[in-house]
Amino acid sequence: MKTILCYGDSNTYGYIPETGMRYPKDIRYPGRLQMLLGSDYAVIEEGCNGRTTIHDDPIDGWKNGLDYLRPCLNSHKPIDILILMLGSNDLKQTFHLTAEQIAENAGILIDVIKEFTAEKQDFVPEIILVSPPEIGAGIKYSPFYGAFTENAIDESKKFHEYYEKIADSKGCIFFNAAQYIYPSETDSLHLTPEGHKILADEIYKVIQAI
Repeated sequence: MKTILCYGDSNTYGYIPETGMRYPKDIRYPGRLQMLLGSDYAVIEEGCNGRTTIHDDPIDGWKNGLDYLRPCLNSHKPIDILILMLGSNDLKQTFHLTAEQIAENAGILIDVIKEFTAEKQDFVPEIILVSPPEIGAGIKYSPFYGAFTENAIDESKKFHEYYEKIADSKGCIFFNAAQYIYPSETDSLHLTPEGHKILADEIYKVIQAI
C-alpha cells in the first residue's frame, strides 16, 4: 500500500464557507482522492485551518506549518507521495508577504521534507507542490476581510509563476490549482464541493502519471 500525505490548510481540511464547519470525508478533496485511488493507497489528511508555511500566526502560533512538519512526517512514515498545498494564509495583512516570498517559504518546507525523509525513512517521497487557488474577487465582502485585503487578490494570481519556479528548482511535480478551481463566492477563500471534486480528479491524474 502506498501512503499519500496531504499537507495543507483549511482547503485540505475541508472548511465549509457557509457554516465554518467541515465537509464530510466523501466531499473534501483528500477523501475523494482516496475513493478514486482505491485500496492500494492510504490517503492521509493533514489540513489545519489557518496554517501558514513557516510563520507564527500572532493569534494562533501553533498554526506554523514548519513547526508541525517534522512530527507529521515522522508519524506517518513511510510516505510515498506528499501533496503540499500551503500559502494562502501567508497572504494575510499581518505578514506583509509577496507571492514570491511565499513560494520561497514553500521551498523551505520542501527542503525539510527531503532532508527529514531521507534520514528517517531512507527515501524521499514524490512531492507535488500545489500553487493554491486565487483569492476571490469578492474578498471585500468576505467575513475574512480585514485579515485579507484586495492586495491578496493580486498576489494570489502570481502564485503559479513563482511556485512553478520553486518546483522546478527542487525537483518536484508542479500543479496549478488555480487553473482548475476558484473559491466560493461566499467568502472568496474556501472551496465549494464542486471545487473539491475537481481538485481530487485533477490530482488523481497527476498521481496516475507518477
